[in-house]
Amino acid sequence: MKSFVRFLLDLNLIDNFFKFLILVILFFRVDFAYSYEGNLKIENFYQAKKILNEIHNENRVTFYCGCKYSDKKPDWQSCGFTPLKDKKRASRIEWEHVLPASHFGIEFDAWKNGHVECVNKKGKKFKGRKCTNKISAQYRFMQADLYNLQPAIGEINGLRSNYQIGLIEGEERDFGRCDIEFKNKHVEPMEKIRGDIARTYMYMEQSYPQYVKFESSLKKLLIKWDKDDPVDNWECKRAEKIFKIQGNLNQIITKRCNKIID
Repeated sequence: MKSFVRFLLDLNLIDNFFKFLILVILFFRVDFAYSYEGNLKIENFYQAKKILNEIHNENRVTFYCGCKYSDKKPDWQSCGFTPLKDKKRASRIEWEHVLPASHFGIEFDAWKNGHVECVNKKGKKFKGRKCTNKISAQYRFMQADLYNLQPAIGEINGLRSNYQIGLIEGEERDFGRCDIEFKNKHVEPMEKIRGDIARTYMYMEQSYPQYVKFESSLKKLLIKWDKDDPVDNWECKRAEKIFKIQGNLNQIITKRCNKIID
């Protein structure tokens, strides 16, 4: 399309007004796509985890509990973490989808109904995440989106499951000093990362509107958390690093980081 327009411009087949009009349209089309597209570069979840491990080299701190970690192992004493039940899983670092994969995966037909190609060696059909990952490139890009992944203690990642974020009455501590609570299929994270979570949700909804839609009550909570917990230096720096590798700009974070600079 762009090459064709340049060709016409070179041949002077379009008068000055239409030249200007076409350039304006192209500018806004390119700017919009550049601003709000999601991940279109990293399709492999395993590759995404390797990249993030490098990105977090200078800030090896788990997302939900604030524990330091090295060699994929969390230092419980650094944050006062105590395992609840699964000590083995609590001894490793996993990469957690801030917006759970099932929240967008369920919008794919292969997740709900399977696919003709989703049959194992024994002839048994399967669906869900495994089938969707096999069939859909769009799902694989979303699953591997670096902006939506954070390092977490394995046990916390497992217990978070696909629970939605929310506020939980009381302040129970099941993991030592780690300020995270699970109840009635909801998770309440510590205040210092609530804005990070809100902005990740906003980014996912903005970048993948066909697959991510939130109810008004959740949107109100996201707006509040975004306001109460502004971006910090690491969140801005992390977004810059991801942009250089993944290629798409996180406008939600970038706009807020620019306000800090201004």
